[in-house]
Order: sequence, then C-alpha cells, then structure tokens
Amino acid sequence: MYILILGSGAGGGVPQWNCHCDNCAGCRNKTLPVRERTQSSIAVSSNRKDWVLINASPDIRQQINQSPLLWPADGQQRGTAIKSIILTDSQIDHTTGLLTLREGLPLPVYCTDVVYEDLSTAFPVFPMLKHWHGGLQRRAIGTTHEPGFQVEGVAGLTFHPVVLESNAPPYSKYRDNIVDGNNIGLQIVDNATGKSVFYAPGCVQASDLVKNMLEQSSCALFDGTLWLDDEMIQKGFSNRLGSQMGHMPVNGPDGTVALLQEYDIERKILIHINNTNPVLDESSTANAYLRDNGIELAYDGMQITI
Repeated sequence: MYILILGSGAGGGVPQWNCHCDNCAGCRNKTLPVRERTQSSIAVSSNRKDWVLINASPDIRQQINQSPLLWPADGQQRGTAIKSIILTDSQIDHTTGLLTLREGLPLPVYCTDVVYEDLSTAFPVFPMLKHWHGGLQRRAIGTTHEPGFQVEGVAGLTFHPVVLESNAPPYSKYRDNIVDGNNIGLQIVDNATGKSVFYAPGCVQASDLVKNMLEQSSCALFDGTLWLDDEMIQKGFSNRLGSQMGHMPVNGPDGTVALLQEYDIERKILIHINNTNPVLDESSTANAYLRDNGIELAYDGMQITI
C-alpha cells in the first residue's frame, strides 16, 4: 500500500493567511524551522497508478500539482490518476476542494448519510456540482466497521469505517449534537498483505474500536491538531477547548502521545497539525518530545509504503 500525504496541516494551513502566531510568523519570515503545510488530505493506492483521494482540501489544486503520481498519464489531453474520493466528514477543510475538481467530474464520492445530508443542504456541494458533467456520483457508506467496502477504480484495498467522536461543522444541524457518521476514521487494509493503516485526522476520544484499530495497524496517521486542550484559548484565538472542537491534545496523560505509546505500531505519525501547535517548530522541546517517543510529524509530500 502506498500513501501520499497531500496536506498535513489543519484548517488554514501553515502559515495561515491572516495569522502572525509564532509558528506562522517564523515560517513566513524564515526565522524558525517550520515547514509550510497545506490543509489535510491524503491519497492511497495499491499500485502507485490508481489512487483514491481521502478528503478534498481547499488546497487540492496545489497538492495535485506538487504530486506527479496524480498527474494525467502521458498521451492524455485531460485525465487524472484519482479514481474515487472518500470523505471522512463534511468540514470545509475536507470538502471545499470538491469545487476545484469540477473540471474532472464525474467522480465517485463515498460518504456517510449524515455527511451527504450536510453537503446537500447547509453546504450544498452535491447539488451545485450537478451542472458539471453530471457532478459528484455519491456512493453511500455505512457506519459499521464490517464488512468494509471497496472503491471504484482502485483495486487491492478494503476500507473499514471507524466511527469517531468529533464535532460536526458549524453549519451542520448536528453541531454539538454528535451522531454516528458525523466523523469517521478509516482502517485501510492491503488485501494482498493484510497490513493496515488507521487514518483518523480528528479524534477526541479513543473508543474500544479506535484502540482495536491501533492495535492492528502497521501505521497510524492520527490526530495531532493541538498540543494542549486549551491552546487556542491561551493564545487568544478562540473561546473553545480543542476537545469541544473534536480533537484530543497531543500532550498530557490523556493525549495522543500517551495513547500511541500503548501500542506496538511500526510507524506512528501525527497529521492535521494546527498552525499554533509548538511541535511544528522543529527546534522546539515539543518536537523533540515526539522524536524521543518514536512519533513522526506528517509533512506535505511525505510518501509512506506499508
């Protein structure tokens, strides 16, 4: 299985266009070792030719142009190596890129009923895009882990939904009223080897199923949004805790690092990193703490083979 990290940042990316926090300023002015990051998205393949896009970030055009494996094949006037799309939620950060992909429609899009509802009403991407070559071809996926599903055009992989406790977007009627399907992670299994990756860019609590996924995984791409639960409050950017927004903190006894250390996983990688998180500064003690615990930080363009 091959995984491309197209975007490793949380909403706004790094540097965020209107932000002058330490990380954004240091990245913009080249005064800190902070990498630029676009907003969260990955692509997965079993053969490095046919890819499924998981979440369509607002930065998708830039991400594809920086990823030759996703370009049209030689001899094609128009085309793409992206055969299908899976959405893990209905957040703007993970769905706005669908608008950019309009020239390449139709494309199959796999999502839960709740996500489809949000994207047909409050943020009506599906009805809007019907005007481009028939639009997004919705494929329904459930919220039960088994039996999993395959996607059109990408052989050799099985995708298992993992219900996550994380909040719906502000425009959703399910905001602060979590129901199954608002947010899912994915256990992605290579049918040939049986190895799996667990992708969970937004997770506030480790359920028994989440723990089971971590125990089975060869690679975990896990929520690393905030260093501290009250990080956004401390910095004056929000009045909400990270846990209220659907993210567990990286640090602390109930944080991501402590959770990942309970499992013998070949590669432990944090993804969906907010611009305020001190781990982004590669010279920081927070970044060193990750390295000391055998945890990597995802970056744009990162390639992973499982």
